[in-house]
Amino acid sequence: MNRENLRIYRRRFIPNELICLDADEILHLDDDILVTRWNALHPRTDFCSGVSAYFMKDGWKVSKILDAQGNTLHWYCDIVEYIIDEAANSITCQDLLFDVVVYENGRYKVLDCDEAADAFEKGLITTAQLTSGLRSLHELLEVIYHSRFDRLQAVINEYCAD
Repeated sequence: MNRENLRIYRRRFIPNELICLDADEILHLDDDILVTRWNALHPRTDFCSGVSAYFMKDGWKVSKILDAQGNTLHWYCDIVEYIIDEAANSITCQDLLFDVVVYENGRYKVLDCDEAADAFEKGLITTAQLTSGLRSLHELLEVIYHSRFDRLQAVINEYCAD
């Protein structure tokens, strides 16, 4: 992938949307990790911006969620699959609906398993996507359970400061 003119897309199944993240700033790109800085797509009261690391081989997008002053609110982890199109110089990050929020005090919460089940029942995601998502979720939870989440945070913290 070429950092210049790289197009990053976010594909969601619920709601059904494909958005080009052309306002995101690319901070780092290699074969394994893409790091971006971004502002919320629409004005929000719960957060303002963030820095995200796309862990291409793991099926995770980990984001440091920031308030208007740049303080960390929490970490948001999307379980995703990546579609890399070398010819178009693009990466599409498809949200597989499973999410994990990690709070500054170490607590965490798994979200949206019901949405993944609904999407599967409605034929919006395939069996392969569901099983891949579950495996990626399991691996991420193992990282959290075994106190290794700081390694993922360090990738992001290299590019931003509280």
